[in-house]
Amino acid sequence: MRQLVSWVASAAVGFVRACVVMVVSMLVPAVWAAAVGLWIWWWGGNPWPAIAPFIWACIGTLALSRPVCRMVRSVVAEWTGTVIPPGYRKAAPVVRMSTGYWWNGFSYERTSRDARRDQRMRLWWSDPATWRDLRFAVIAPVTMGVIAAVPPAGVVAAVVGFGHPAASMRLIGVLGVAVAIGAAPYAWRAVGPVAVRFLGPSPAMALADRVDELTAQRADTTVAQAAEIRRIERDLHDGAQARLVALGMSLATVERLMQTDPDRAKALLREARAGAATSLTELRDLVRGISPPVLTERGLVDAVRALALDSALEAAVSADLRLRLDPPIESALYFGVAELLTNAAKHARATRAWISIAGHGTDVVVEVEDDGEGGAGIRAGGGIDGLRRRLAVFDGTLEITSPAGGPTRVRMVVPCESL
Repeated sequence: MRQLVSWVASAAVGFVRACVVMVVSMLVPAVWAAAVGLWIWWWGGNPWPAIAPFIWACIGTLALSRPVCRMVRSVVAEWTGTVIPPGYRKAAPVVRMSTGYWWNGFSYERTSRDARRDQRMRLWWSDPATWRDLRFAVIAPVTMGVIAAVPPAGVVAAVVGFGHPAASMRLIGVLGVAVAIGAAPYAWRAVGPVAVRFLGPSPAMALADRVDELTAQRADTTVAQAAEIRRIERDLHDGAQARLVALGMSLATVERLMQTDPDRAKALLREARAGAATSLTELRDLVRGISPPVLTERGLVDAVRALALDSALEAAVSADLRLRLDPPIESALYFGVAELLTNAAKHARATRAWISIAGHGTDVVVEVEDDGEGGAGIRAGGGIDGLRRRLAVFDGTLEITSPAGGPTRVRMVVPCESL
């Protein structure tokens, strides 16, 4: 009984999806069918007015190609989980020049509105993705559209067959029902392979996107390095450097007081020794913030375990990774875990955290979960966004799941050929 119910539900969902795929893929043919109908109705011996429907059909095809492809990407991502990047060129910002004209990357215009309109038209016309979408709009009806039309065609045959009084037509109705039910769970599935094959970015588009990504990563790395240098300089200037200067002054005073006031000199020596110990502690903390010794000596797993012991949360670490990774990757993942634990304790009011480190193929996967309030997300300029950008330098990814009320789960994946 359960199998029957499951099959009926699958057939119903498949039939709806097949209808959606058929409608979306047949939008462009519908425009041309309307153009042919207008041409037949309009034809009166003069060929020139009859050309108008076909001109409008060409314009409609160009206008519909991009929305059709967007709808196909949307349903493929929702139904199959396969995300197809659009690969459209992004518009550069419109800049006002000292002359008062606006530069859009292609031409100068008198107003920003004209500059953006001209920019959109030029980008649309010169973008290879435009012609890729147009090609897909032509291919889709004869591939996935024809297949998706099988269940609706079966329903139409069933309605016609059972509605006709002839006994022979009832057989057609039965066959229509069988075709509709049997094909419904599978007819829509062609949309995935066809979309991946014809809507994916071309090698040139992928290369251009990769260049843009690497340029952004280089800029992020430069900014992060500059900020880290400023932090180190500030910590040295405000902490250890000031204490060492005070230590030198104390020792000079001790040198003058050794003969005249030995007791005062001994007290200053005790203060200087305490100041030297404090400076040493600050320097160790500074070095640990740059590159923790336990990370350098014992690797990522032991360093994360030491971090969990020092954390304000009750943190548990599970790991099946035994190999040492490249030092930059270990450092990025270590400080990523440290930042996530700090955020969980500071912002999410969490009390417990679970950290897992594992190797999946050639990827290192680190997951951090806490029992906090949730509601975290990747916000532009925020800490999680900065962590995502740091991982992107190594072609790594960051995924966060944090519903309201918790729990928050962050998954960091970095490729590493040394595994």
